[in-house]
Amino acid sequence: MASTSFLLVTLVLLLSLIVIVSANDYGYAPKPDYQEKPKPENKPLPTKPNYEEKPKPETPDFEKSKPAEEYNLLPTIIGIQGTVLCKLGSNIFPLKGAIAKITCVAINENGYETAPFSTLTDGCDENGYFFATLSGLKDNWKLKECKAFQYYSPLETCKVPIANHGLSGDLLSSYRILNDKHTKLYSLGSFFYTSESQSAPGGGGGGY
Repeated sequence: MASTSFLLVTLVLLLSLIVIVSANDYGYAPKPDYQEKPKPENKPLPTKPNYEEKPKPETPDFEKSKPAEEYNLLPTIIGIQGTVLCKLGSNIFPLKGAIAKITCVAINENGYETAPFSTLTDGCDENGYFFATLSGLKDNWKLKECKAFQYYSPLETCKVPIANHGLSGDLLSSYRILNDKHTKLYSLGSFFYTSESQSAPGGGGGGY
């Protein structure tokens, strides 16, 4: 009886194995999940920064409206300096209040020579020194030539110009540039007056 039970149990186990093996062969066993997993999103690659030169801002209107002279570093003022002295015998002293005249000609915008135009200096100081700035020259004119003349002496006993460049005109030729004042400064020699009558008439004035 015991052997019969053992055989039955063994038979059952064998049948069970056969059934399991058959199920695997015919696809009855659960298959592993081979479903496709979602692909990661394709994120755009970071773009390179733009190093192209940016356009420069336009010049403001108020800058455009500035006159060209504000940007011009060349001298824009013509200055003339010199001295006026009195010579009585062997005595020489400055003539305070004496005046000189600067007369010039220029070339106009059409290329023609202008009529002479003149500037009077202020009265000399106690050292007989005078300084004047040229006036009458238009922006589109080109200066051709200038001369300085004796014009006036305040001293009654010393009013006769001595026959030198002050009568025929002292040509403006020697100058230096004053960058800080934007000035071309011409320096003249000394003009002399005396009490002794010379060949030239008194009072002077000169001109072209």
